[in-house]
Amino acid sequence: MKTLQLLKRNLEKLRQQYKNGRRSPLHEAQSLSKKAPSQRPHQSDWLTKLHKSKPIRQLHPPLMWGLTVISLTSVIGYRFYNQPQLSVGTVSPVKVVAPKDGTFEDEKTTEEKRKEVRTGIIPILQRDSQLTTQLKGELTKTITEIRQFRQQVGAFPFISVSSIPLKTQQYLRSVDEKTWQIIRSTLVNNNSETADNLQPQTQEAITQLNSYENTTSSTTLKGLLDTIEQSRQRYHAAKREVLNAKTSNLTPELLGTFLNLDDNTWQTTEKTLNITSNRILLQGLPPGMPDYLLNEIIKNQLESTAASVPQTAITDLLMKILQNKHNLTVDKEATKQRAEQAAQAVEPVIVEVKAGDVIVEAGEKITQEEFVLLDSFKLSRRGINWVGLGISAVIVMGTVTIFCVVSHKVHRPMRRRDHILLCMLSLSTPLLAIFNLGYTNLPAVGLLTSSFYGPTLAITQVVLLSGLSTFAATTINWSYVLAGTAGGLLAASVAWKLRSRDELACLGGVVGLVQGSLYFIGYLIVAPVAGTIWSIVLPEAIIYGLSGIAWSVMALGISPYLERLFDLVTPIRLVELANPNCALLKRLATETPGTFQHTLFVACLAEAAARELHCNVELIRAGTLYHDIGKMHDPMGFIENQMGNPNKHDVINDPWVSVDIIKKHVSEGLVMANKYGLPRVIRDFIPEHQGTLLISYFYYQAKQEAERNGTQMIAEEEFRYAGPIPQSRETGIVMLADGCEAALRSLKEATPETALAMIQKIFKARWRDNQLKDSGIKYEELPIIAEVFVKVWQQFHHQRIVYPKAALEPQNNKQA
Repeated sequence: MKTLQLLKRNLEKLRQQYKNGRRSPLHEAQSLSKKAPSQRPHQSDWLTKLHKSKPIRQLHPPLMWGLTVISLTSVIGYRFYNQPQLSVGTVSPVKVVAPKDGTFEDEKTTEEKRKEVRTGIIPILQRDSQLTTQLKGELTKTITEIRQFRQQVGAFPFISVSSIPLKTQQYLRSVDEKTWQIIRSTLVNNNSETADNLQPQTQEAITQLNSYENTTSSTTLKGLLDTIEQSRQRYHAAKREVLNAKTSNLTPELLGTFLNLDDNTWQTTEKTLNITSNRILLQGLPPGMPDYLLNEIIKNQLESTAASVPQTAITDLLMKILQNKHNLTVDKEATKQRAEQAAQAVEPVIVEVKAGDVIVEAGEKITQEEFVLLDSFKLSRRGINWVGLGISAVIVMGTVTIFCVVSHKVHRPMRRRDHILLCMLSLSTPLLAIFNLGYTNLPAVGLLTSSFYGPTLAITQVVLLSGLSTFAATTINWSYVLAGTAGGLLAASVAWKLRSRDELACLGGVVGLVQGSLYFIGYLIVAPVAGTIWSIVLPEAIIYGLSGIAWSVMALGISPYLERLFDLVTPIRLVELANPNCALLKRLATETPGTFQHTLFVACLAEAAARELHCNVELIRAGTLYHDIGKMHDPMGFIENQMGNPNKHDVINDPWVSVDIIKKHVSEGLVMANKYGLPRVIRDFIPEHQGTLLISYFYYQAKQEAERNGTQMIAEEEFRYAGPIPQSRETGIVMLADGCEAALRSLKEATPETALAMIQKIFKARWRDNQLKDSGIKYEELPIIAEVFVKVWQQFHHQRIVYPKAALEPQNNKQA
């Protein structure tokens, strides 16, 4: 009965895997590599979409750089546009009359029409017959090479697949020499104890060979082993020969795939290779075809092939032969000749006017025809200062480049939304300078950038924007410039380390005081008379100081909206998220009290380690408090919440069902985090604190059940978390703390040395399982974290004085 249930379960899993493309959307979303805790790409964007947008992601940094330069240049160079201009689309301020007769060619319109014709001509392509023949010959040569290797290696399979499955025969021929000798020794010496310590696939092969011996004889098995030995030698010799041949299109892996095909499948594969390549070459390979598109074309051609054909190997081989090749070339002469003939057929556009005729009335928009007349009569009033605009572009490019260099050196990788936000903040300052308001918003920019991205980036931005705004202004008031820059630098230097709105409000007051004081001092130096100081300068200084406070208040007001819109976190928001009165944490404490206590202890461990390693303590605290919220989907599925009640998993008695319950605390946690609007940096703790760890208890339970039922081996991946592994030092620390919490809590009377040894054992297991390879935690830091964990454990389990029994009994208030 259990075997039947297991078979049904496996069939259902296979059906789901086929339906989902072998990987669930959640796993696809979580497998994205992220480099930073608060500025990483959304895991909710599926990995497949990201793969398809790879060229866009590669173009993203220069694209954003270009957009920023263009945006800032258009604002900074505004004063060089020098309106009004009598050009197409503008309104003429006066009535213009033709001074004399004139007939002029509208060269722009004529050239545009001719250009349209030239660019609209479809290039004439021709097939390069020589290259086509060469590519076909290269494929034929490779197929012949494979055929020769197959003859050299010998027939395969070397025994009927009804006796030993084809997969096992492929494994026996391709396995390394050490494993093969172990298999052979185990079979010859009948050493079952050795077989128990081998890998599952090796054990399966030994089991099938033993079954073959039981159905035949020991002599027959020995003969089979000798046949396999000879086939192995020829097989590996062929792969070594390919490895040493530098000019071959084959690799040892590709050759191994083709050698492991039976004769019928190889014939079908050979035919498929020829047909597919001929179709692609007949269709033609144009210049500049990207690799991904060629790959898609090959896969599309292979869709109708037999299932037994190794499509991946065929694709790889054809990619090696056809990659960066093109048998379609543009016939430049023929294309150019056709385009020029079509362009010359376009008649020139002529504009005529008589002396005294009105070219354009006052208040009317100028058309292209009217502009030709104005320009021909030197009446168009060209006024754009292109030199000044070019200088603006050069200054902006240099400024943006400096900012990008600083960002790359001191800050974690940024997302597109971060660049957009920084660009918007940067544009706001010169826009205000254009209108000569004087009340620069540098304090708001410094406060916001410092809170979101740190002081170094904020200081750099304030200094650069101060220079750009000064350049953009038509009139420069140095008192405004110096005072505003000082206020922005103060906000940028201090805002990042403030932990409450009250502190930020005080910062706004200090910024206003600094701005007003510097403005007053600047005017005091150049003021002509004392009366001017008190009657004019002092009120202006007060107003300017109040503007600093106003900008700080505005920054505080819009900060929560920017945090939500751009998925950012500030230290203040992290403190707010860690408040136990938050709705989600209150639910966690009420519905899963055991998990909540576990979370608090993990938070204590992780915070202490974060301080020692100079990580983001606020991020660690908030992330740890939410890392196990998914356990609320089934509190009794986790032992810390059972409170002495019967274990739910004992009643279920099915490791697959149990492991699904355990895994769901990650997937359901992400769903819950999205529902409650937790920022991405906090949501990352939910999957990453488990990484791709093996749920070993249920894995070995399933493994034992499979061995008892005689079913196929259990795939370890089915009992691992979907990941991703920790992508930051903070989530890596939480993984270590989460793994050590239960073990440390179980220690009561143990010595610190015992606790340290146990922690080091857990750390080594995580390190060997490659769970920390992307976290940024160094191996040398693990002993430091272990010592911190032991200290925290000692603080929780410190010695207490044993009170005398009499001291615990009630005392009688009797007089002596």
